[in-house]
Amino acid sequence: MKTGDIRNPGDPEPRELVERTIRVDQAGEFGAVRIYQGQLAALRWTGRANSEAGRKIAAMARAEREHNQVFDRLLAERRVRPTVLQPLWSVAGFALGAATALMGDKAAMACTVAVEETIDEHYAHQAAALGDDEAELRSTIEKFRAEEIEHKHTALAAGAEQAPAYEALTGAIKAGSRLAIWLSTRF
Repeated sequence: MKTGDIRNPGDPEPRELVERTIRVDQAGEFGAVRIYQGQLAALRWTGRANSEAGRKIAAMARAEREHNQVFDRLLAERRVRPTVLQPLWSVAGFALGAATALMGDKAAMACTVAVEETIDEHYAHQAAALGDDEAELRSTIEKFRAEEIEHKHTALAAGAEQAPAYEALTGAIKAGSRLAIWLSTRF
C-alpha cells in the first residue's frame, strides 16, 4: 500500500499528508523540548535540579532534543516549511513546563503523562496513514512513539497520578496539545 491509497473526500494529497506529518511532528518535538526546558529552569530556580525528578526530566529532555533534531533534518531534506506558530509554541511550551514544575514534581510528571498520551495517539494515527513508500518515516514515528510511551510510564512510576487535580490538569494539557497538533498541521 502507498501513502494516500485510501483517502476520503477532503483528505490531503499524499505529498501534503507527508508534509503535514513532518511539520506537526517537528513542532511537537520542539514544543516538548521547550516544556522540559521550562521544567528544568523551574527546578533550578527552586533548588530541585538534582532531585530524582530533575534527573528523570533531564533524561527525557535529551530524548526529545534527539527527536527534534531528526524532524529539523527532515524539514530541510524534504523542503517542508515549519509551522508559522513556532514562536508561540516556544513561549507556551516553556510556560507550561515552568508552571507544572513550580506546582511540584508530581505535577511536572502529570504534564509528561498528558502530553505523551496525546502524542501516542497522534503518532499511532500517523503511522497507520503512511504507506510502504514512506516506510522510513513510519519507522521513525513508530520508534519515537515507543520512546514517548516509555516517558509516560516513567512519569506514572514517579507519581504523576498523585498530582493535585490530576484529572483536570491532564485534561487541560491534553486539550491544549490536541489544539496545538491541529493548528500546527495546517499553519
